[in-house]
Amino acid sequence: MAGGKLSPRQKMINLMYLVFIAMMALNMSKEVLSAFGLMNERITDSNESATIRNNAFMDGLASKVAEQPAKYEPLKAKADAIDKLSTDFYSYLESVKSGLLKSVKDPKKYEEMDRTDFLDEKWFNGDKLTKAGQEFLDQIKTYREGVIQELGEGNQDIQADIRKKFATDDQKTTDGIKKGWVNYHFEGFPMVASLTKLTQLQADVKTIESEVLSSMLAGEQVKQLSMKNYTAIVIPDKTAFFSGENFKGKVVLGRFDNTLNFEKITINGKELDNTQAGQVLLDFPSGAVGERDIKGSLQFKEGDEIVEIPITSTYAVVPKPNSATISADKMNVVYRGVDNPMTISFAGVSDNNVTASAPGLSKGSGTGKYVMRPGSGKEVTINVNGKLPDGSPVNDKASFRIKDIPKPSGTIAGQADNVSLPKNNVEIATVNAKLFDFDFDLDINVTSFKIKVPGQPTVTVNGNKMNDQARSALRKASRGDGVQIFEIKSEIKGNSSIKLLPASPVFIEISN
Repeated sequence: MAGGKLSPRQKMINLMYLVFIAMMALNMSKEVLSAFGLMNERITDSNESATIRNNAFMDGLASKVAEQPAKYEPLKAKADAIDKLSTDFYSYLESVKSGLLKSVKDPKKYEEMDRTDFLDEKWFNGDKLTKAGQEFLDQIKTYREGVIQELGEGNQDIQADIRKKFATDDQKTTDGIKKGWVNYHFEGFPMVASLTKLTQLQADVKTIESEVLSSMLAGEQVKQLSMKNYTAIVIPDKTAFFSGENFKGKVVLGRFDNTLNFEKITINGKELDNTQAGQVLLDFPSGAVGERDIKGSLQFKEGDEIVEIPITSTYAVVPKPNSATISADKMNVVYRGVDNPMTISFAGVSDNNVTASAPGLSKGSGTGKYVMRPGSGKEVTINVNGKLPDGSPVNDKASFRIKDIPKPSGTIAGQADNVSLPKNNVEIATVNAKLFDFDFDLDINVTSFKIKVPGQPTVTVNGNKMNDQARSALRKASRGDGVQIFEIKSEIKGNSSIKLLPASPVFIEISN
């Protein structure tokens, strides 16, 4: 602008324009710096309010634990772990900010905080991070992964928000140049901008902590209020009906809380302390034939008050019936290949006057105790005969379905289905087969299995541990590869005659 064949006057005018533009840019820069500073102050105030709210939540949760420890102690333990992660990371960010502010004369003069040298020298060495810069990046990752791990399954929206707010992936500039996350966000930025970014990270910590704690309590409330926690209760107009008489009564829903602790229990004038899983266990003589009353009260603590619920009910004592009672102790079917415990009795008939017979049925130890080991077929019928005190005979029968032992699930290192393990752990792990949600505890031996590593031929292994060929194939697996263990064959210890179905396969993602 000031060169060429311009007149001295024109050169002077052009130079004045340059000075004017520079002054405008300088004023704008100071306004932007001041705006960053004001934003930092507002976020700081918001963080202080969030801290008060979160502390109030933790205090309230502690009170809940004091009232109902069985219900709220697991929730409190998880909340404490997340609170510690948040506090530690927040304190670390505060220490970084303190060091940054100590490098300036007046932390309140934001328009003078245009330097970039403090964090540039502290965190960066060329394109690489210094030890302090790497620590900053590691602190973010530790917080992010720690909170996600404590959350466990569920809370997918919050987990996604955590990954988004505390993502540390490499970034691309507008020119398409790939830069590390710390470099992209902090290298070459004015000090006040970096200060505001650090304060915003603290705000994100407080926001996430508040969301997590609120979600945990809301989840517990939803669980407590869920209709799944209600039980249908039939209340008859009376507790005994004659043959040919119409049954009359009503059905209501009652919420059952197996974690509730009672302060005081009174039944028929006597104070009881016999409770189990939120229930009062009653055990007293039924009395003579006729209608009997049950009266009393339950007291429990709610906040600072003692709540009392009255108990009023009746029951009928009737002469002993003469019909048979046959029930399987653990299930409504019997399983082939295992000892099925059963209780067989006739109401009103002593055990020594009761006989039961069926293929595979034998007398056990204890009153009315039997063991059923069914053979072939799909059903077995148990015939029961008894002799009443007057000598007259009574008989009854019941049929049970026979089922085979269900298909076991394959496991490795105690984990089933889709698991993630380091390669070295897979090499030394034991392959097992387990019957989940099965009423019998069976000791199962794995006799052989096959393992498939991507890019390697399938290896057949005899026994339940990797052989040399399997370990050799595993060493060629890379991080993220999916290894499959299948055709897991097993047998029951001490009963190899029962053929079990091959266990379900296990899919392993190599984590290193």
